[in-house]
Amino acid sequence: MEIFPISLKLQQQPCLIVGGGRIAYRKAVLLAKAGAILDVIAPEIEPDLLTLLEQTQGQYIAEDFRQQVNLRDYRLVIAATNDAFVNQQVFEACEAEKVLVNSVDDPPHCRFMVPAIIDRSPLIISVASNGTSPVLSRQIRTQLETLIPHGMGKLAQFSGKWRATVKQKIINPDERRIFWEDLYASPLKEQVFNGNEAEADQLIEQALQEWKTPKGEVYLVGAGPGDPELLTLKALRLMQQADVVIYDRLVSQPIMDLCRRDAEKIYVGKARSHHSVPQDGINALLVKYASQGKRVCRLKGGDPFIFGRGGEEIQELFDAGITFQVVPGITAASGCSAYAGIPLTHRDYAQSVRFLTGHLKEGSPELPWDELVYENQTLVLYMGLVGLENTCQQLIAHGQRPNMPVALISKGTTPEQQVVVGTLADIASKVSEHHIQAPTLTIIGEVVSLREQLQWQ
Repeated sequence: MEIFPISLKLQQQPCLIVGGGRIAYRKAVLLAKAGAILDVIAPEIEPDLLTLLEQTQGQYIAEDFRQQVNLRDYRLVIAATNDAFVNQQVFEACEAEKVLVNSVDDPPHCRFMVPAIIDRSPLIISVASNGTSPVLSRQIRTQLETLIPHGMGKLAQFSGKWRATVKQKIINPDERRIFWEDLYASPLKEQVFNGNEAEADQLIEQALQEWKTPKGEVYLVGAGPGDPELLTLKALRLMQQADVVIYDRLVSQPIMDLCRRDAEKIYVGKARSHHSVPQDGINALLVKYASQGKRVCRLKGGDPFIFGRGGEEIQELFDAGITFQVVPGITAASGCSAYAGIPLTHRDYAQSVRFLTGHLKEGSPELPWDELVYENQTLVLYMGLVGLENTCQQLIAHGQRPNMPVALISKGTTPEQQVVVGTLADIASKVSEHHIQAPTLTIIGEVVSLREQLQWQ
């Protein structure tokens, strides 16, 4: 994050604009809406800008900018002239006095940026690009304008009116957050939008009277194979409202960034021969936090019910009497194969697909080898990188042809995705050659030969 977004209270605060043209006027309108007192320094000034100054009880200083101006009198300064040298002078003078300064369309000479603004006062939403693409910021603002009802401002004002009462009634901040979230999902919101404030007051009074400490709940959420855009809408909603997030090694950082920022995050990742928290410990954590009344998001890479031990976890929750939800995710087989341009089934090449775990037990995978040697079938091995050579040898020994195509997909669907294609006879030798690392998915079958034609990533 290259810039830190803040919201400034500028009511009755002096602000300076250097420049008297149309650009200066546009910035002055925004400051005036925020209640600032405006001063303008410029040799000439537009009539509209002069009128705005009079309305804000500011003054017009009809002269060129001079570095002798007492900038410490101002909360912030905007340089809005058509002279780059003057704008640079303003920036340097403000920097010397540690006064916030913005030079219009000149990011290197800005200490703060003026974002694209969605005004639903008292709710204000801003979009900024650190000065790299103001047009894109405005386009995003336009999209958000269509998604955020104008009544949101009324709802924010209504919430402010009741905030102290709710805080007094519900002491615990986590419970209070749940109260507001439930309230915003209730008919109260529409009453406020429609201006029926008396009805809304009755609804919130009733909700406060009926409020009970909520029971804890666990959300077993599939995070998909890595690309955050592959999350389901339900997964994202529950990630945003969870008080605690317990997550695996396979959950990518961009996905973690979408969780609620102030949620407690607990890493329980597992790698081969190293489990930061054993499965019994994970189960105990889920029960512990849910028993404390917290909403717990158990975030798993891929789908929780495909080699994710999700079934074991909800069995533990069931035995403990904990309420839970399960949110499926795109499993690695589907996501990684699609991003690699390898269809798992194809009318001409494969009429069935089998998902297998490649985890080793006592040195080799325990797989039904005879059942796996079938020409028109695709095999997908999860977690099979370490035992890959043994797997290839066993398939060949049980009758599979050595030139059967094989693909390794490392870190699939992420920017670091790597795909290596070979055959049963030579794919194991390519692991070290191409520095393939876990997590890696293995696809065995004639469908792999379609990658050269169908790859799109």
